[in-house]
Amino acid sequence: MNIQLALDRLSREECFRLLKETEDYIDWIEVGTGVIKEYGMQIVRDIKKTYPEKVLVADMKTCDAGKFEAAQAFEAGADITTVMAFSADKTITDTLEVARLHGKRIMIDLLGVTARARIAELERLGVDLVSLHYGKDMQTEGDMHADMFSLLEGHSNFEVTVAGGINLDSLPEMIEKAPDTVIVGSAITKAQNSKDVAEKMKGMMKSK
Repeated sequence: MNIQLALDRLSREECFRLLKETEDYIDWIEVGTGVIKEYGMQIVRDIKKTYPEKVLVADMKTCDAGKFEAAQAFEAGADITTVMAFSADKTITDTLEVARLHGKRIMIDLLGVTARARIAELERLGVDLVSLHYGKDMQTEGDMHADMFSLLEGHSNFEVTVAGGINLDSLPEMIEKAPDTVIVGSAITKAQNSKDVAEKMKGMMKSK
């Protein structure tokens, strides 16, 4: 099980400090949407150059102009870029094709998706990596629950990541659902001792 560290709502300096502190315990690095909007694709290039062995996720949240945005992310060094599940089918298939040409991957963000019919459609389109995502604004109304996984019942072909305010207290419930990757943001990035939290989380995953 991987830890994906989500770097969002942070300065460039904070991103690199956190990566240095936690690099021994994280597997995937996510350059968050807000960071990309602030610093552009250059920060994706710089992080990949500094951590070439890590899987780098550019959280572009693409919903249109799929060919252009996917190519933009991959050419900057991203191994994975994100596309919203509510995007047009054409957008999704275009990004999947660009990913294939680059030898990279597309992660489909399921934020806001509640219909299982859309999950079946995504599978038919060739999607193989999805993110169960309980959004930042939604977190103000309560914590993410493991029952979100029910959306994917009957669709075992997906590689699954999960995101949404996951912390040391909620991580055990997520681990029980056995996602492939757990995305953690502020529980690590806002902690007084980020290294300690990342180490504890990785230890919890390894014990399962």
